[in-house]
Amino acid sequence: MYTIVKAVQIAERAHINGRTVVFTNGVFDLLHLGHVRYLQHARSLGDLLIVGINSDRSVREVKGPDRPITPEDERAEVLAALACVDAVAIFDEPTPLEIITAVQPDVLVKGADWAADAIVGREIVEARGGRVVRATIEEGHSTTGIIARIRRDFPHP
Repeated sequence: MYTIVKAVQIAERAHINGRTVVFTNGVFDLLHLGHVRYLQHARSLGDLLIVGINSDRSVREVKGPDRPITPEDERAEVLAALACVDAVAIFDEPTPLEIITAVQPDVLVKGADWAADAIVGREIVEARGGRVVRATIEEGHSTTGIIARIRRDFPHP
């Protein structure tokens, strides 16, 4: 249901109709206010928003064995339910390079915590005349912070 093939079909249809495709990616493990505001901002930059999410295996590779908290299919379903998200695709690689290459977005959005020269897919988007946007991160809202607060305030016996 949440495949790269489906995301590519949606993007191709949008491009044929002259619509602007926005892409972003992440783990989106415990959805919080920072995620919602970030996704709403990303969607405001074009006509539709495609979100790539790391597979469970990919999350473990990038974040460690204790993550993700929420399984990939559930993370994808929750994101797909948001009004600002038009499509979700699960990718298994540690970076979104393959999915960005396949989708060919017009706008690539990453958090401002990423250095401009470290944003994966930047060259692909800019080579076709697209742009890369570094979105402001909501201070005090992060999955890592939520997990740390839960561990601190509700210690396991």
